[in-house]
Amino acid sequence: MLRHAPLALIPAVLLLAAPAAAQEQTILPGYWDVTNKVSAIVSQTKTEKRCITPAEVSKFVMGPSNRHYKCDYPTRVFKDGKIRLKGACATKNGSKAALEATGTYSPTTFTMNAKISTTYAGVPLSANAITTAKRVSETCPAAPPAS
Repeated sequence: MLRHAPLALIPAVLLLAAPAAAQEQTILPGYWDVTNKVSAIVSQTKTEKRCITPAEVSKFVMGPSNRHYKCDYPTRVFKDGKIRLKGACATKNGSKAALEATGTYSPTTFTMNAKISTTYAGVPLSANAITTAKRVSETCPAAPPAS
């Protein structure tokens, strides 16, 4: 079990938990409805509409690290419509969380269930997180004009 990962890391880990390499077509670009639900000490659900451009498809499904944390997945399977990964994410200050996830995808859907384990102030914590996404349109709404 890894130590000292803040609870705020849990939703972020799930959002960027997809594997770092894919060998086939994953999802199609377009306008997507994405829901993230995290159940830990408290449950939280967040839904957003998101434009995914052709250039952003890899970033969405392959889980790049960002300025807040870096994820490493020694086990990465993203093939034939199935997702399986196992690894860990760490923040810049060294907080870590172990993650195991499974899921499915198609050109217009994405679902991933993750189990996250960490410790905070020496207390073991676990969480379940689910991301579901569906493509609602092949085109994104026009951006509002700049003011």
